[in-house]
Amino acid sequence: MDRRDFLRTCGTLLAAGVAVSAGGVLAAKVKGKDGDMFWQIDPFACTQCGRCETDCVLPVSAVKCFHANKVCGYCDLCGGYYRPSVKDLNTAAENLMCPTGAITRKFVEEPYFEYTIDEHLCNGCGKCVKGCTSFGNGSLFLQIQQDLCQNCNECNIAKVCPSDAIKRVSYEEAYKLKDHA
Repeated sequence: MDRRDFLRTCGTLLAAGVAVSAGGVLAAKVKGKDGDMFWQIDPFACTQCGRCETDCVLPVSAVKCFHANKVCGYCDLCGGYYRPSVKDLNTAAENLMCPTGAITRKFVEEPYFEYTIDEHLCNGCGKCVKGCTSFGNGSLFLQIQQDLCQNCNECNIAKVCPSDAIKRVSYEEAYKLKDHA
């Protein structure tokens, strides 16, 4: 093979590789008959197994905790904020459910507190959601944050989800929230 044939073959292989890569990127947003499709967690099927934190392809999961403010009781003893059986209701790290400190609380009036989630600190572990569901009213839930999600053709988390709670939905159905259920 002479130099010209070698370069032509390399150029063809390179162009084919670029075409395959571009096809993969274009296929990342799946077109359904109703438009773009997105990955979404059904908060009523989710079992807070912890796999959203560990199995996402991103270094920090695109799954985040959301707070259904309309459902929240603003309790002093919040099951999603405090670990079970805390002796003192103080904000020491050993008393808190969230391992990253993503949940903060602000005093409203006796005995009510407002809880907010810092999405930049949330890693999608689901511990707060599990606590809120077990010891509260379930106002905390996990959902895929679409601006962070790479919208993989085959979501790693969906493959390992034991409750089959992660599905592709159309844009019109995206972001099933507990306050709107």
